[in-house]
Amino acid sequence: MAECEVLHGQVGRDWAIAKIATAQRGVATSAQLIAAGVSRGAIVTRVRRCQLHRLHRGVYAAGHTCLSPLARETAALLAFGPGSVLSHLSAASLWRMVEGPPLGEDVTCAGHGGRRPGIRCHRVRMLEYCDVTVRYGLPLTTPVRTLLDLADVLDAGDLADVVERAQVLRLVSASGLDAVRQRARGRRGVAKLRALLNAPVLTRSEAERRMINLVRSARLPSPAANARIGGHEVDLVWRHDRLVVEVDGYAFHATRAAFERDRVRDAELQAAGYRVIRVTWRQIAEEPAAVVARLAQVLNSGWR
Repeated sequence: MAECEVLHGQVGRDWAIAKIATAQRGVATSAQLIAAGVSRGAIVTRVRRCQLHRLHRGVYAAGHTCLSPLARETAALLAFGPGSVLSHLSAASLWRMVEGPPLGEDVTCAGHGGRRPGIRCHRVRMLEYCDVTVRYGLPLTTPVRTLLDLADVLDAGDLADVVERAQVLRLVSASGLDAVRQRARGRRGVAKLRALLNAPVLTRSEAERRMINLVRSARLPSPAANARIGGHEVDLVWRHDRLVVEVDGYAFHATRAAFERDRVRDAELQAAGYRVIRVTWRQIAEEPAAVVARLAQVLNSGWR
């Protein structure tokens, strides 16, 4: 009878752990488990038996260490408790402003407190309500606040790429960025954001003309402009070298549908034997030498 009662108690505790973890992408805190009737001793026993795996102090993965998507982000938020939000590169990853998850998690918390190994904690006096939202069930900074935070930690080139990606995905607008910039006077990254917002924007025709002038000034082989390949009209093509250059600007590529359409177009051109290079208006205006060097490398390599 006593053995049955012990077994029943173990099953009950395991069920409580599973219920909590299932609702949180496979992770749970010691405080949640204790509140559900799982004693500290039972937690220690399950850690020793590899039934609970420590991710952070007081935060565990239940059952195994093969974590589900966003489990690490969930664990980071649980490690700091209510009021914490994903920010910086972690937020940018969830907004798809950057490719893939970052190494380690970024969490922003209001007020003072401790830190956790493996988590980049950013402390602020206060986090405005308008700067926080929810995505995939997780609290995180809004796109404009995320860009403002990234402006503090990224160099100008990387920041420009992230801002451009955010605008292509229609996550932010120039007016929205300017509004948050006005609210954040004095922050380190404000000057970099101001420079990006004040940068000249080239139209498609202007960008193409400047691109052709770059090619001529570098004495590279002349391309054909606005030529047709199969069912597509391409901006510039070197037919002998099987190279296509497309000039991307916000006016023609700033919607999600256009972004997907460009990927299909590139795949079809590659299937026809052409290499496709995309150049943005920002690169043409601010990094002309790098654009020329990239083209020269491909043309001189004799790529087929």
